[in-house]
Amino acid sequence: MEMSHRKTEIAAPDPSEMRVRPAHASDLPAVVALDAENTGEARPAYWKDRFEWYAGRQPDRFFLVAEQRGDTLGFIVGEVRAWEFGSPPSGWVFAIGVSPRARLHGLGSLLFDEICARFRSAGVQHVRTMLAKDAHLLLSFFRSLGMMGGPFIQLEKRLEP
Repeated sequence: MEMSHRKTEIAAPDPSEMRVRPAHASDLPAVVALDAENTGEARPAYWKDRFEWYAGRQPDRFFLVAEQRGDTLGFIVGEVRAWEFGSPPSGWVFAIGVSPRARLHGLGSLLFDEICARFRSAGVQHVRTMLAKDAHLLLSFFRSLGMMGGPFIQLEKRLEP
């Protein structure tokens, strides 16, 4: 089976050739490969589950991929969530991945803009995400898009076995 995600050198993403679209089941191998390239861990079962939950079955869930000339170069996943802990409906970005070979050419921004357009169409006025404090690359990326600390504080407790 040929994957649309190739590890060959690519030209800088060209906006006129870039296409962002809803993910298809055939995109899963490329998404798994991109995620593994970025995280160092292949998680095919996780991405299959995420695809089934987010890919096109509900009007408030989004799983998008970016491709250029048949190469899958990135993805973004999110949904509209409402009323948790008194929060008004908001768009939530749960995952974003861009091939390291395609970074610094606006692809992540394009993916973010595309999902934000879908959030706006769903009637929300805010977009949120949650990151680990040491995820410096992602923190820098989201801050460059104008995101900043929001009105909620995440709390955590370790559960002993």
